[in-house]
Amino acid sequence: MASPEKPNPERPPRTPKPKKLSVEEIKEASNYLSEGVAEQVFDPTTDHVDDSTYQLLKFSGMYQQDDRDLRKERRQQGLDKAYSFMLRSRAPGGRLSAAQYLVHDRLADRVGNGTLRLTTRQGIQLHGIVKGDIQETIRTLHSELVTSLAACGDVNRNVMACPAPETSRNHALLEEIADELNAHLLPKTEAYYQLWLDGERQSLPAEATPEPVAKADDVEPLYGKTYLPRKFKIGIAFPEDNCVDVYSQDVGVIPVLDGDLLRGFNLLIGGGLGMSHTDPDTRPFLAKELGFVTREQLLQTVEGIVTVQRDFGNREERKFARMKWLVETRGIPWFKAELESRLGFAIGEWVPVGRFTVDDHLGWSEGGDGRFYFGLYIENGRIKDDGDFRLRTALRELLARYPHEIRITAQHNVLLTDLNAEDEAPIRDLLRAHGVKTKEEISQARRYAMACPALPTCGLALAESERMLPGVIDVLEGELAALGLDQEEISVRMTGCPNGCARPYTAELAFVGKSLDKYNVYVGGSFEGTRLVTQYAEMVSGGELVSTVTPLLSFWKGARRPGERFGDFCHRVGIEGLREHAAGVVAA
Repeated sequence: MASPEKPNPERPPRTPKPKKLSVEEIKEASNYLSEGVAEQVFDPTTDHVDDSTYQLLKFSGMYQQDDRDLRKERRQQGLDKAYSFMLRSRAPGGRLSAAQYLVHDRLADRVGNGTLRLTTRQGIQLHGIVKGDIQETIRTLHSELVTSLAACGDVNRNVMACPAPETSRNHALLEEIADELNAHLLPKTEAYYQLWLDGERQSLPAEATPEPVAKADDVEPLYGKTYLPRKFKIGIAFPEDNCVDVYSQDVGVIPVLDGDLLRGFNLLIGGGLGMSHTDPDTRPFLAKELGFVTREQLLQTVEGIVTVQRDFGNREERKFARMKWLVETRGIPWFKAELESRLGFAIGEWVPVGRFTVDDHLGWSEGGDGRFYFGLYIENGRIKDDGDFRLRTALRELLARYPHEIRITAQHNVLLTDLNAEDEAPIRDLLRAHGVKTKEEISQARRYAMACPALPTCGLALAESERMLPGVIDVLEGELAALGLDQEEISVRMTGCPNGCARPYTAELAFVGKSLDKYNVYVGGSFEGTRLVTQYAEMVSGGELVSTVTPLLSFWKGARRPGERFGDFCHRVGIEGLREHAAGVVAA
């Protein structure tokens, strides 16, 4: 038997690496998000923060990133990564005053990378902020009453709502509810204000204060010291218009109307789109019908839903920590019973409503009361000036001329509001002079396409997305035109990883990054966002994405039913039928 290895007296024993703290341990030790953050952020000797501080900074609306285009070159030069931060601001329902938008625009040059990125949750992201500029950025936003608090982190994120400023849509009601939920579900810790704003709190809309539901503690009555197991998302749709992808939310709120009279709200719970390529047990879910509540019951009910997730959500495995897994494993009857025990009243039965459509609200539209709004297409949400294309400048000049509220849509576009009939022609002239196209000048495929930022800034990206999708759409446009399908609406979405930030799993056609320049292809979701996709092909190179789906487009043209959309056709035929047809085309 071999003798045990003798210790080498000349070599000191290896010190084991300290165990990496879990996110739950980091939150618990953080003293309500404050412990050690100031020491890291305001240390001038480093350009980045450690993992614990990075996790806590998410609650202030930021992610630590680096320029991944430069990694290899910097590594060869013996340099560390080119660190920077992305800061995301909140805008309930996507609403911002002209001054609030313009303060982001100024910061893009002063501290950012010269661009703005609108998000699919109706917020704005600033990229390229160095550590030493974080406090200035947050303070400057605060000067216009913009906050980044809880734009990220394990709390309720930005509350989405249909952005159309139409009096016939009871839009004031949706705005009121979005503001109410946003204010009520914000974390109550003083850490954000003490770190960045010398303790100064913002003026927020007055929040309703019902009796607390399952109170956690004195500092964070709703969240407690470990906050939620994962992020939490709320969306408010408008009846018959699912422009906010309400089935992808943790909580979906749908007003029930009799004409213009509000009866109350249908509630959906348990939506969520993130998954992992390496774990087949992870998958996206659409939200399920919970029931009906009155206007007076809404806020308390949503708070109660949050507390059920707080107390029963999975805190052991983060990839199973979203509320969708709690709803899936425990079921709606259990969830409803637990919720009602906290509320002290019963949730009503779901009220049947009409079928959803989707309106992206682009172009010139009448909002009512003699006022109009203009929906401007923003490709992949990126606002920039690039040669003859001067979108940033155009928006800045438009808001100087028409200094009214803007709305960010869930398709990362912009609505200019409170316009007069005579404003349409000058607006179109200004856009044309700046090389900016309107909805009439883009294809249907491009109009409904969305991409996440992905490379080079997102640390989770496995492949390109925002920089890749425009070229993919170029090729797709050609194929659709050749087939005579260029006037057909089709939703195309691309992400650089499987987390689903551009909501690919409710699209009709989706490309999801799996490795460098390799994508999984999904088809069969509904244009209305009410059905999930199914995987059609795996590990397809970026240059072959369109050729992979072209046989399906041709099949759709020849075999569809009258008016049948691409996603509905793929769902009806089924994946095996689609694959058999494509195989026959290749063999021929």
